[in-house]
Amino acid sequence: KCKPLTTTRTLTQFDQLFLDIISDSSAKVAHLDLFKDTSFTKSVKMDALKSNSSKWFSEVQAEMWPGQCMSLEVEEVLYEGKSKFQDIILFKSKTYGRVLVLDGVIQVTERDEFSYQEMLAHLPLFAHPNPEKVLVIGGGDGGILREVTKHECVKSVTLCDIDGDVIELSKKFLPFTACGYDDPRVTTHVGDGFKFMAEHEGEFDVIITDSSDPVGPAQMLFEESYYQLMKKALRAGGVIASQGECAWLHKDLISGMLQFCGKNFGVTDYGYTCIPTYPSGQIGFMLCGLDAKTDFRTPCRKPSEKMAESLRYYSTAMHRAAFVLPRQVEQQLYLE
Repeated sequence: KCKPLTTTRTLTQFDQLFLDIISDSSAKVAHLDLFKDTSFTKSVKMDALKSNSSKWFSEVQAEMWPGQCMSLEVEEVLYEGKSKFQDIILFKSKTYGRVLVLDGVIQVTERDEFSYQEMLAHLPLFAHPNPEKVLVIGGGDGGILREVTKHECVKSVTLCDIDGDVIELSKKFLPFTACGYDDPRVTTHVGDGFKFMAEHEGEFDVIITDSSDPVGPAQMLFEESYYQLMKKALRAGGVIASQGECAWLHKDLISGMLQFCGKNFGVTDYGYTCIPTYPSGQIGFMLCGLDAKTDFRTPCRKPSEKMAESLRYYSTAMHRAAFVLPRQVEQQLYLE
């Protein structure tokens, strides 16, 4: 998880809460303007977006997506605070439902979260003929769990997230994702994912990493040593899937990951999904398998009729389409 930001708050009455989450230019910066009096101004790194009496949350991250941001109109702040590891905000937006923000960056919105959760979970799971034991690193909101437990062949799934506050707050405010914790096959471990995998070598058929962006300590989740650790925790024929950033913004990072993954695994591939509230509306997935015969692009199983009814984004056709990259991206990632 990312390092908590330096936070400055000015609190008056609840309906005039003004929250600035500010750090240096290389860290995550968010600005949440909740003033009814829009004539009020404050000198900050990014001015609030104001529209008459509207309240806005604006996501700014100078290192990972410079010069752009996503903004959502706020109806109600549900929670704001700081855990041992990060700043946490939950609010109800005007058009995207409930929203989870960690260290100033949007993680989940009620309107579009399924496009990310379903693809990150089902791309690796349907590429494995019989995934019985699954490990989820991160993903404290519970959305990946919700999708993993749709697979009847899965006998056990363990979620390891370092921040127990995210888990508990998601259960309270995000029932549409946290319902994943309700399945009896789920075991929750609050702690360090690196340590957990080091203590469980050769145990899992599928490992899914639902990580934050590679800023601060989270940078380690995008390095070769982390992928080597996941490799050791896999059973024979095992596969992994990790959040793989945005091809519009992070070509060099993705190319480097493809190179070191190619050296460590029998097969490596990159797919993506579309999601409006993530930077540039797109995010990718790094997929790796121990067996060179694994074909991530062609699912070896398909959803049951019951499961298909619960899906809003994933399908067998969408699985295949996830690996059809725009010509420019394909050239940048594989040919340069």
